[in-house]
Amino acid sequence: MNIKFKKSYRFAVKSASYIALFSATMLTALLYFMYTVYWLFIVLFSLSLFVFSFFVLQYRVEHFIYRRVKRIYDDIALLEASPMRSKPVMTDMATLTRELEKFARDKKIEIETLKVQEEYRREFLGNVSHELKTPLFTVQGYLLTLLDGAMNDKSLRKKYLQRAEKGVERLIYIVQDLDMITKMEVGDLNLNYTRFNIVELIQNVFDLLEMKADSKNIILMFDMKYIKPIMVYADQDKVQQVVTNLVMNSIKYGREDGTTEISIEDLVNNKVIIRVKDNGEGIEQKHIPRLFERFYRVDKSGARTEGGSGLGLAIVKHIIEAHDEKIYIESNFGQGSEFSFTLEKAK
Repeated sequence: MNIKFKKSYRFAVKSASYIALFSATMLTALLYFMYTVYWLFIVLFSLSLFVFSFFVLQYRVEHFIYRRVKRIYDDIALLEASPMRSKPVMTDMATLTRELEKFARDKKIEIETLKVQEEYRREFLGNVSHELKTPLFTVQGYLLTLLDGAMNDKSLRKKYLQRAEKGVERLIYIVQDLDMITKMEVGDLNLNYTRFNIVELIQNVFDLLEMKADSKNIILMFDMKYIKPIMVYADQDKVQQVVTNLVMNSIKYGREDGTTEISIEDLVNNKVIIRVKDNGEGIEQKHIPRLFERFYRVDKSGARTEGGSGLGLAIVKHIIEAHDEKIYIESNFGQGSEFSFTLEKAK
């Protein structure tokens, strides 16, 4: 690497000044005791000594001390991402010290970030393995049972094949959601913006999930009767997936005989906010920052009594952010949760 020197003469100037001042003082004292003081000679001697000392010190500093400093820069420059690669070598030791301390702090932060990312990566791979392993073992179990002789029993054969099919469908569901969220994260999600009535869309979701809600006697409802349509401008299919995932989540973790309530409110800057509120289990505050991560589970027991891919909330977050909108969550443990997101009103 071609390294340039950024020279600093502070050290040499100060050192030469001290030497010249000391020498001039000693010379003046000597001449004073000899009863003859030649001021012009003293001044010329001091200036000459200052110039000589300056060049000697500067030369020594650059060719001995800063040659070693250059080696430090060369070692640091081996790191491709180092911001010091393009900087000239400092001959000011105080500045160099500050830069090296800053470099060390930045690298420490970078290492800590990489450690966190590695932990997330390990956890993500473990979660993917868990999510795929469960339906795979289910399918494998039923097929092995059929091969062991259950194939000859017509009623068992049909029942086991149907259950194996459900396991395959769950695998497909997980893989499709993984494919979708991967496209979202790399910015490969195409949004088809249209004008549509958000009230009608929510009602369609209610109708679709009515039977699932009835299984836990949960009531799906609006906070009030919306007589007039509320038109928004977004990707209708993607917004329907957002509402579906949020309502499904509220049913999954809702209480028996509970409610899931949706409200729509006007905001400033031509926005509306849709709130999905339930009176279910609620979420502890320590889990909220990671709630939208892929496969993140509040329940660490590993048992899933409900279906789903484990990607529902992560997909919700990515869809909303793809619209350049915001999503929020408020939750009181043991009392319920409220998810809300904004959309642009149609003009």
